Amino acid sequence: MSAPVSKTHLVLIPSYNTGAQLLLETVRNVLAHWAPVWVVIDGSTDGSGEALQSFAAGQPDGTLRVIVREKNSGKGASVFHAAKIALAEGFTHALVMDADGQHPVGRIRDFMAASQAEPAALVLGKPVFGPEAPLVRLKGRKLSIGLVHFECLGGGIDDPLFGFRVYPLAPLVDVMRRTWFARRYDFDPELAVRLFWAGVPPVNLPAACKYLSRTEGGVSHFHYLRDNLRMIWLHTRLITELLLHKWPAARRAQKKRKQQSSA
Repeated sequence: MSAPVSKTHLVLIPSYNTGAQLLLETVRNVLAHWAPVWVVIDGSTDGSGEALQSFAAGQPDGTLRVIVREKNSGKGASVFHAAKIALAEGFTHALVMDADGQHPVGRIRDFMAASQAEPAALVLGKPVFGPEAPLVRLKGRKLSIGLVHFECLGGGIDDPLFGFRVYPLAPLVDVMRRTWFARRYDFDPELAVRLFWAGVPPVNLPAACKYLSRTEGGVSHFHYLRDNLRMIWLHTRLITELLLHKWPAARRAQKKRKQQSSA
């Protein structure tokens, strides 16, 4: 059963070498809950883009769009590219999610409803992990959460790394135009902080998250040394900006958040 086609909120899935079968399965599952769905093929070389384009040709008009980028540029660059197109075509919000089936498609409508109820907000997923999640990943996550709370001068961002979110497109595009960064693995935490500084209120909703090992079909392009260095550089930048000139914006955002939560 296909979902009604929204004119304001779309699902946006960046994909790089996810595998044709896994990507098709994810897209089919999403289409059962929401339309339109846009997929950005970010320089994939595994045939997944061609397979998805063939599938899209048989779908009703306006439900599935495939955007192909010839060169791999990263998740953030893919989201930015598609967000500019969506904004120009009249869309106001995008739920960004992973292509590998780890994010909860059954929560899409709940997250979209939260966004529609509070359209100025960034609706963030707060992951609920099962017992299969590696302990080292969970501990690393706590460190990232602590750093982001420091950069925001308090709470508001329950999880800066979870990529299941509904972004208001206008502030997303505006923030990304103001930085050369946030184009790869630094996208999710950097956008959470910068949107908070920009006065975009956060709304946090729990969402179950599957951790799939490689033997179970899980796909990860995370490079341990390179991407951990990128995250260190990310937080170095953000903390430096906070201390130099962003602390008034962070204070205003925290004051606004506390006023709204007590109202």
